[in-house]
Amino acid sequence: MRRRSAVCVALLLAAALPIHAQDYPRGSVTLVIPLAPGDATDTSARAIADELSRELKVAIVPVNRPGAGGALGTNLVVKAKPDGYTIILTNNASLVFRSILDPKTASYNPLTDLTPLGLAMRSPSILAVRDDAPYKTFAGMVEHSKKNPGSVRIGTAGAGSVGDFCVRTINSLTGAEMTMVPFTGASPAVTALLGGHVEGVILALGTMTGHLRSGTLRGIVISDKYAEFPDIPTLSELGYSEPFFGIWVGFFAPAGVPAEVTRALVPALERAIKSPAIGAKLKPLGMLIDYSPPEKLLAEIRDEHRRVSEIAAKSGLVR
Repeated sequence: MRRRSAVCVALLLAAALPIHAQDYPRGSVTLVIPLAPGDATDTSARAIADELSRELKVAIVPVNRPGAGGALGTNLVVKAKPDGYTIILTNNASLVFRSILDPKTASYNPLTDLTPLGLAMRSPSILAVRDDAPYKTFAGMVEHSKKNPGSVRIGTAGAGSVGDFCVRTINSLTGAEMTMVPFTGASPAVTALLGGHVEGVILALGTMTGHLRSGTLRGIVISDKYAEFPDIPTLSELGYSEPFFGIWVGFFAPAGVPAEVTRALVPALERAIKSPAIGAKLKPLGMLIDYSPPEKLLAEIRDEHRRVSEIAAKSGLVR
C-alpha cells in the first residue's frame, strides 16, 4: 500500500508541473520580424526559421510587423505572453538606437525587457566612395575633408541610423567634420553617390556588394572584416580607438520566459544558425554568421547602449 501511495503521489506531482516544463515546444512558435518583407534581414530570418523548425520539430512561423523603425514589432514581443511561443529576430538599429533616440515610440529597455537567446549574424557597415574619387584611402578622405571644410558629404539611411552614428564617430575620432546627409533609405543614398550629389555613403554592406564587385564603388573602411573584400580595413586596423558601428541581428524572447524554454531554444538556435546551409544562403546577402550565446549578446548590448547614449548626448540628440 505504501508503495502504491508513493507512486500516486509522484504521478500527482508530475501532473501538477507546468506543461511547458515537460514538453516545450508543444506547437508552432511565432517569429516576429519587425522589418518589411524582402530585405536581407527578412530573407535571412526566414532561412534560419526553416532550420530552427527542423531542430525543434514544430513550425516556426515568420510574421512581418514593420513600422516605427522596428519599434512596432519589438513592442509587440515585449508585451507578449512570456511562454516561448512568441520570439523576435531584430537588429541593433531598432533595439538600441531607436530606444535611445525615440523612447516615446520605442518604449522598451533593451537590457531588461527582453530575454536574449543568441546573436545570429552581422551586416558590416561600410564607407564607400566612387571609384573616381580624388582620395583612395580613408586617411586621404579625412585629410581632404580637413583641408576643405564642408566638402565631404556622407549619405546615410537617415538621421539616427547606424550610418549617422558612424559619421559622428569618424568626426569625433579625426576632427574631419564630414557632413551627414540623411536619405529615406539605402537605395536613394547610393543613387545620390553615383550621381555625384554626395562624396560617400555609409550603409550596410549587403546594399552595395554589386557596386563593389563591379568596381563602380570602392570601400575605404568597414566595421567588420569581410572575406570577399579583405583589403578594406577596419578603424581598429587603422589605429583608431573606437570601432565603426556595424549592424548585428539577434534572437530574443519576452522577459520572464521560463528557464525550460531557454534551455530548449538556445541550443536549437545555435545549431540552426551554425548550419552550413545557412552560411551559404546568407553570404550573397552580405550577412556574416556570427553566433554568440545570450550572455555575450547582452554584454554587447550594454556596451553599444553606453556608446550610443554618449554620442547622442554629446551631439544634442537627446537631453
